[in-house]
Amino acid sequence: MPVFSLTDEVIFPSPELAGEDGLLAVGGDLGMERLLKAYALGIFPWYSDGSPVLWWSPDPRLVLFPDELKVSRSMRRLIKKEEFKVTFDMAFEDVIENCAVVHKNDDGGTWITDDMISAYVNLHYSGFAHSVEIWHKEELAGGLYGVSMGNAFFGESMFTLRSNASKVAFVKLVERLRRYDFKIIDCQVTTAHLKSFGAREIRRTEFMTILRSAVPAPSPSRMWGEPGERTM
Repeated sequence: MPVFSLTDEVIFPSPELAGEDGLLAVGGDLGMERLLKAYALGIFPWYSDGSPVLWWSPDPRLVLFPDELKVSRSMRRLIKKEEFKVTFDMAFEDVIENCAVVHKNDDGGTWITDDMISAYVNLHYSGFAHSVEIWHKEELAGGLYGVSMGNAFFGESMFTLRSNASKVAFVKLVERLRRYDFKIIDCQVTTAHLKSFGAREIRRTEFMTILRSAVPAPSPSRMWGEPGERTM
């Protein structure tokens, strides 16, 4: 399949035209309109410093249905100990900047570029991008961030500075999404770590069908009307 070159017009080719590796298009920008349109179509940006923006729609797609969350006994015991404090949207910028540091490669590059940080901070202040923070003794110990539209959450990245902090963040996120009847969590690409929580691969056609129902229009999710809520 060819890789499509995007123009200034905010349009995407059909995700079904992506190559075997999931790469669909190159170019364009990280403006809010384009990002929201991409997520609603099951497309996400992933590239590195010095590269044009690359847009992906992999097949199969790793997803987690909230009701299928698996939490180990050891993780449940850790959560019950209340060693960590959990917040939502209290420190989005700190979370994404820590994620960028964690994902730096040997030459200092990272796919969470300065432009990506600026774009997602903009999404955050517009009500679309959200974070989960894990605190230990008032210090940020881990967290994650992603994009939320309709009844779908699109996970982007997580980090941990203290053992198991990001795992707690993921469990608390899924439990919150379940309370608000979210239909799907997009985990994007397959990892053993996420599969251990119950995530599984589905075909892109099935993913797109679910997404059309979960995101009828690119609008903020109602569950995030309570920023800073502390739960544990």
